[in-house]
Amino acid sequence: MKVVLGIGCDRGISQHTLETAVDQALALIDHTRAIVSALATIDKKCDEEALLALAAQQGWPMHFYSAKQLSEVPVPNPSAVVEKYMGTPAVAEAAALLAAQTDCQDLLLEKHKYRGSDNKNATVSIVRLRHA
Repeated sequence: MKVVLGIGCDRGISQHTLETAVDQALALIDHTRAIVSALATIDKKCDEEALLALAAQQGWPMHFYSAKQLSEVPVPNPSAVVEKYMGTPAVAEAAALLAAQTDCQDLLLEKHKYRGSDNKNATVSIVRLRHA
């Protein structure tokens, strides 16, 4: 099985916090980073150092989507707070679904939220790739 990780995070998040969130999310579905094929997020995070560093370190391609693209994806957990700040009701779930080119039936983990020791938040969603 291969998956796409959808990531939402606070600006300036540490790589350690991001990695912890990713590893915890994968553990919740009894897997490790070995099944990850790509990361996906909002285009406003295209310069987020921790995201870029994690993707480069793991050899994972990054997929970036506009708020408009993300807002068109039906998700189980829309957030008014995310919509207020990012212009879309969901980042992690919607980005993962778009990158995997599927719908909620392949959503293995809706949202795993983690606040790191840097006091920054990360949200991870996991979507199964059907044709991997």
